[in-house]
Amino acid sequence: MMTTPDYIALCFFALMWFGYARLLRSASLFGRTSLTHAMIERRREWIYNSLRRDLKMIDTQIMAGLQNGTAFFASTSIFAVGSCFALLGATEKVDAVFADLPMVLHSGHAVFEMKVGGLAALFGYAFFKFGWSYRLFNYCTILFGGIPMMRDTENDVLAAERAAERVIRMNIIAGGHFNEGLRAIFLSIGYLGWFINPYVFMLTTTIVIVVLTRRQFFSEARLAIMDREPSSNLHLSPIPRSNPSADGNDSSGGL
Repeated sequence: MMTTPDYIALCFFALMWFGYARLLRSASLFGRTSLTHAMIERRREWIYNSLRRDLKMIDTQIMAGLQNGTAFFASTSIFAVGSCFALLGATEKVDAVFADLPMVLHSGHAVFEMKVGGLAALFGYAFFKFGWSYRLFNYCTILFGGIPMMRDTENDVLAAERAAERVIRMNIIAGGHFNEGLRAIFLSIGYLGWFINPYVFMLTTTIVIVVLTRRQFFSEARLAIMDREPSSNLHLSPIPRSNPSADGNDSSGGL
């Protein structure tokens, strides 16, 4: 049967998960904007920038990349769920291996199967998040096709901005579901500590949450996308032209 430390560790896991999710929704920690919310502004810049060009092949390539990444993780989650069910079929063998390992709290077949079922539920949750995100990115691509060309944008700026806002909102929602699925994958690493003992479970969960928090608020990736003043030592030189006098069209010698 499950022990009191098992119940405490499971509650700790749930609190850390929901607490971290709430922290990300607050957008800042110690006055520092999270990486996720900073990327929301970059998504907005990207879509509004597309209003200023008619050739939108680069935008469709970005959309395709977002969909392909989501599809990869959705497929991976399905394989992980299948692996969990395969593990349930070999409970006796795996449980015998864990029983011989040091520091492993042996709780019996029933508790082991329940832990594997919980792991399968984590991957199942991740799959639904990735699957829904993939579909929303598909909708986002369709909405993006409704963004007007430059001439139509100049004729009706408000309509163009409304079309862009629809794409932005859908893109942000799809990205949010993708992040939630990815968070479940990361936390499943911490969940594996429960197969050793509940104390390792709490430790590995804490380590995962600390790593995710650092990446969101204190990482170099966050600094890379924040608005910063250009370096005063940076001097941009004009791009030289090819020698125009060689073809006889101009004898000015360039810029």
